[in-house]
Amino acid sequence: MQIIDTHQHLWDLGLFRYSWLDGLPALNRSFHMSDYLSAAKGLNVVKSVHMEADVDEPYMLDETRHLLALADQLDNPLDGVVACGRPESEDFRAYLDKIAGHPKLKGIRRVLHTQADDVSQNVSFIKNVTALASYDLSFDICVLARQLPIAIKLVSKCPDVFFVLDHCGVPQVKEKNLDPWRAHITEIASFPNVSCKISGLVAYADPKRWTSEDLRPFVEYANHQLRLGPCTLRQRLAGLHAFGQLSTVGGGIEGNHARNGRGQPEKVVLR
Repeated sequence: MQIIDTHQHLWDLGLFRYSWLDGLPALNRSFHMSDYLSAAKGLNVVKSVHMEADVDEPYMLDETRHLLALADQLDNPLDGVVACGRPESEDFRAYLDKIAGHPKLKGIRRVLHTQADDVSQNVSFIKNVTALASYDLSFDICVLARQLPIAIKLVSKCPDVFFVLDHCGVPQVKEKNLDPWRAHITEIASFPNVSCKISGLVAYADPKRWTSEDLRPFVEYANHQLRLGPCTLRQRLAGLHAFGQLSTVGGGIEGNHARNGRGQPEKVVLR
């Protein structure tokens, strides 16, 4: 079975600064492609998409160029990059012009759950996100569950931009709070230009006692509302950990896919 990992994180602290790592000693070290390949050994990951990891703003351009250069190498599975960006900045379009045109650049993400709620609602932010369509770039939405109404407003104002909702909209898995998260997921799923990633859902469960059953209602509801395209395989219950370590957590994998002669899926897209 071939796997496409669409939410890979790497960071090199010798090159770039990530201030948010200061309070997380377990993650506050470099994670290189060699670490990823070691963690994914034997899983047959044939392609990956790197997801920006909220690098400090002065390093955004250099980090993006570094990752695109890594994607050009033939000794690793990296085949796409979602770059860090600041759509609230007046320099956003100039930044895009410096990185646009590389065939491996797929989209932009701005982590919003660490920002004031009004950041994504100002006119400049919306105008700059709208501009992504002209660059053929998507926008990853990274918000807390309580911020989903804000994400819905953003999507409604940018109908020509393809959006990817990360982490199922960061529901309160540990607290088992399905509502009002479900209502927000239903509403955002009504827009045809929105898809969803399960990605780091495990991070919002109880870190010591979580089971696949804790994840199941969130994954299945998001999967039901935000269906993936007909040529991909939907991940049902799989945990995708930081810095690319993959592990199946139960429930199996199901969805729309091509099967081989033995009735087994030939390719899995880990969202």
